[in-house]
Amino acid sequence: MFIEEERKEVMAYVEPIIREKIDTFLTPIDTIWQPSDLLPDTSHDTFHSDLKELQQGAEGLPYDLLVVLIGDTITEEALPTYSSWLSLVRGVGSYREGGWMKWVRHWSAEENRHGDLLNKYLYLCGRINTRMVEVSTQYLIADGFDLQTDHDPYRNFIYTSFQELATNISHRRVGSLAKKHGDMRLSRMCGMIASDETRHAKAYKYFFSKIIEVDPNGALVALEDMMRKKIVMPAHFLRELGGTTGKAFEHFSAAAQRLGVYTAADYVAIFKDLLKEWRLESLKHLSDEAERSRDYLFNLADRLAKVADRIKAPSLEYQFSWING
Repeated sequence: MFIEEERKEVMAYVEPIIREKIDTFLTPIDTIWQPSDLLPDTSHDTFHSDLKELQQGAEGLPYDLLVVLIGDTITEEALPTYSSWLSLVRGVGSYREGGWMKWVRHWSAEENRHGDLLNKYLYLCGRINTRMVEVSTQYLIADGFDLQTDHDPYRNFIYTSFQELATNISHRRVGSLAKKHGDMRLSRMCGMIASDETRHAKAYKYFFSKIIEVDPNGALVALEDMMRKKIVMPAHFLRELGGTTGKAFEHFSAAAQRLGVYTAADYVAIFKDLLKEWRLESLKHLSDEAERSRDYLFNLADRLAKVADRIKAPSLEYQFSWING
């Protein structure tokens, strides 16, 4: 109870900072790109030729790349779950104009465009069993997730910092592979989404840095706890029609590793970047518990790096119901 009250006090300090920085980390709605800017316009005379061009570009995408793209799309489409989860963070205010709730709404509005764009691309490309993808999306939202953050603001900011960096890597690399295989339209789409994720990652990292300034001991202990539990992806319960919970995620993750879109080495690199970004090595006057947490975190980074070097990309092949043929 004491810890919870203490963190509420810290978040009371951080919330005005969040409100102040919203315009720094988010783009005004009247100027930011919208999905329709990047897709064939059904009202134009050129729609059919533009659609044909889109489908021709998608023809060269390899199977694993389509799998990863669909998995990324479903993950983005599960936004209602993420918004609900963030709105329940304790100690950051629940009223409409509070800094945190305003951030959650505006962040959700930006993120919502990602799923809209990729969903429409997949529908138009002609290679996807749209209904099976929609079923998996509904399952993922209905099943929810368990990130083991317990609505604690410290752990939530750690998780979102990590996750936004991971999605940036995934979208950016899918875009690079799409370009390699001749789909310039998809490459541009993924690049635009990755750019959004970069801004969002900067925001969450900044928010947590402010927590560290006020409560370095609590921040280090919370980070140790999250890394002991491991940072799971938000789609870790992903499944297909008739499949078991999480099974589709295993195969989606395997495809991502085979392609080099997101690997164990990336997990370690993100962790090390956060340790450096938050300047945890230079923190002084820590409690004994926090010192132990810091020692654990830096030793863990080295151990994980050695493990990642030994992991081989899985060769498991799997036929998804998401893809035609």
